[in-house]
Amino acid sequence: MFKQHSLSALILGTALTGCASHATTVSATPTTNTHQATAVKAPAPAAQPAELADFKTWRNNFRKKALAKGIKPAVFDRAFKDVNVSQQVIKLDGNQAEFTRQIWQYLDTATSATRVSTGREQAQKRAGTLSAIEEHYQVDANVVLSVWGMETNYGSYRGNINTIAGLATLAFEGRRRDFAEKQLIAALTILQAGDVTPERMRGSWAGAMGHTQFMPTSYLEYAQDFTGDGKRDIWSEDPTDALASTAAYLKRFGWQHNAPWGVEVSLPKDFDYTQADQSNRQSVSEWQKQGVTTVTGQPLPDYGKAAILVPAGAHGPTFAIFKNFYVIRRYNNATSYAMAVGHLAEKIAGGGEFVAKWPRDERALSRSEKKELQRALTAKGFSTQGADGVIGPNTIKAIRAYQQSRAQVADGYASASLLEQLKK
Repeated sequence: MFKQHSLSALILGTALTGCASHATTVSATPTTNTHQATAVKAPAPAAQPAELADFKTWRNNFRKKALAKGIKPAVFDRAFKDVNVSQQVIKLDGNQAEFTRQIWQYLDTATSATRVSTGREQAQKRAGTLSAIEEHYQVDANVVLSVWGMETNYGSYRGNINTIAGLATLAFEGRRRDFAEKQLIAALTILQAGDVTPERMRGSWAGAMGHTQFMPTSYLEYAQDFTGDGKRDIWSEDPTDALASTAAYLKRFGWQHNAPWGVEVSLPKDFDYTQADQSNRQSVSEWQKQGVTTVTGQPLPDYGKAAILVPAGAHGPTFAIFKNFYVIRRYNNATSYAMAVGHLAEKIAGGGEFVAKWPRDERALSRSEKKELQRALTAKGFSTQGADGVIGPNTIKAIRAYQQSRAQVADGYASASLLEQLKK
């Protein structure tokens, strides 16, 4: 999956490593997902003459590719009229946030009182539409609402960059040429079908469009005409088609109706934290045998195989996550995003905060500090297979091995206190 900075992440004012927004699936991002907010306001320098000449050469070559794929010359020429290199897109594509926020800070913003109250207002306003979408696709209406809230704050910020210009800039820039050209062909196919005009085809700098931020290839595969007007219009002020498209996407990847994304749980004191891994999905009966219960002490409910998630290590809320958690991650491949969508949906439905408290005194590591942590682990014989500042499976494995070597709880959590310990 192609990952990008996203609208949802920048709307939230954070960059949590691992976020995305559907690109070939549906989103795009490394610490975010398909969007940008205030950064758009900054004026970008104009393209230089030599750059414009090179862009014209790329455009002419790409035109041949597009026509060979069945795009009509008139469609291409109208879409590319007045399209040049966007310095704004280049700047945003190259922006990598140094500082990140903790999961609880992300969730505080993502599921804020305002976000929840607006979601409830939209639920009332669009009750008939949402009920019809839920009945047709068997995807919970509050989850569809939650995705809408996360992606564009219920349509209040959908991005205003011309999709063709944004993707053409990414393709010309070359770092993601194959991806961007594939998305461009899809965008031109959408224009050729008449679902939208080039002027209205706008969204994030990374190419995600509409109320729920579909990439062009995902649009072609999953977008729905739920209004019955003959167009799959995710750009309209009316979000109906976009909401239905989101439901169709979640259904396609196996959404389980009336089942949770996860439940907050309590772990026994002797729990083996090396088992707390999203890839370690076991039957509920297996977790019950190990003493896992709900956070209130009730038997763990059975919604199929589950994994144990410890997003703040052993010192914060713990969850048993089910299939719907993984389905949300198909929309945006980030743990933080999946939790936020699920938790926001619960709050819109009247739910409250998690029972266990977050370790709010634990500060977030910057990207450079994460690299420092990775180098320190490797130097002590616990290889992270590189120092890229991204806490992935290799780094978590190395942290756990280090913790086990010192008879500590092996939760694999990359914390500031762990970094200090390694430095000593």
